[in-house]
Amino acid sequence: MRIVIDDKIPFIRDAISRITPDAVYLKGSEIGPADVHDADALIVRTRTRCDEALLKGSSVKFVATATIGFDHIDADYMSRAGIEWMSCPGCNASSVEQYLHSVLILLKRQKGMRPESSTIGIVGCGHVGSKVAKMAAGMGMRVLVCDPPRQERGDAGTFVAMKDIEEQCDVITFHVPLTKDGPHPTMHMADAAFFSRLVRRPVIVNTSRGAVADNAALLDALIYNKVSDAVIDTWENEPHINLQLMDRAWIATPHIAGYSADGKACADNMVISGLCRHFGIKVPCKVEPPELPASFVAADDADDLCLQLYNPLDDSARLKASPEKFEELRGNYPLRRETAPRNRA
Repeated sequence: MRIVIDDKIPFIRDAISRITPDAVYLKGSEIGPADVHDADALIVRTRTRCDEALLKGSSVKFVATATIGFDHIDADYMSRAGIEWMSCPGCNASSVEQYLHSVLILLKRQKGMRPESSTIGIVGCGHVGSKVAKMAAGMGMRVLVCDPPRQERGDAGTFVAMKDIEEQCDVITFHVPLTKDGPHPTMHMADAAFFSRLVRRPVIVNTSRGAVADNAALLDALIYNKVSDAVIDTWENEPHINLQLMDRAWIATPHIAGYSADGKACADNMVISGLCRHFGIKVPCKVEPPELPASFVAADDADDLCLQLYNPLDDSARLKASPEKFEELRGNYPLRRETAPRNRA
């Protein structure tokens, strides 16, 4: 079996070596038709567009993306070509929750937000949004959830209209896929009209997909004080992001909210499981994330520990210092764990 794999997918190589000796690791944005022509399987991230231009005439029968999002996968072509494909829904939900938790702690400590008297609006309440809602409620925040598809399906939970989010929230965070059509498209759902309707000058957080927020409109909203701050992890036109928006944003990170080692290992295990199921082979092993350094000493205070494990201001400082290194910062991301044992010396 020949497998072509994005070379920035961490922790996966040992497991793959137990499946096949014929694995090729390439830069995701540079994987081309010649690379996959005689491959049986392809394992990618968001930087590889999997469509007819890449896969026509190849022997690929299985494609996996080690990501939640899959707008880089041409599902219609996959169906026509008889290629099975999979994404990893929920794989890094806890990682994005960690990112948001740290952001909220920083809002409390640096911006004076009082969680018990603040309202957070969560737009999209799937794997990620539901975790963020529970975490924010645990901090004492009032939580409003807007998710029209879930509401229309009759899913359990209390849902509000977008109008309520716009009028009542001090923080608004987006956790939706990028869709351009259908009854509830999310492309530019945060546009100039959305920002004009905001009442409380909220903090805007986008860790979903860059084009969910119209970046030019968000920049104007910051300039004209329609929003108080912006926390941006996903951008339009990555890696060529809007530098004015980056400068104006309080926290600007290079699409790494879901990049904990725990989330990456989870994605690896989902991909390997799907690969083995498709080809009828046994899963060789479970991928485990690396341990924190032995010198790590966990803080006693829960908020201190959260920021000790992950402080998004560190990633923001690196991006703002070298925005031209957007892809490099993603591809060479430092070890980040979601939890730490408290009894380490």
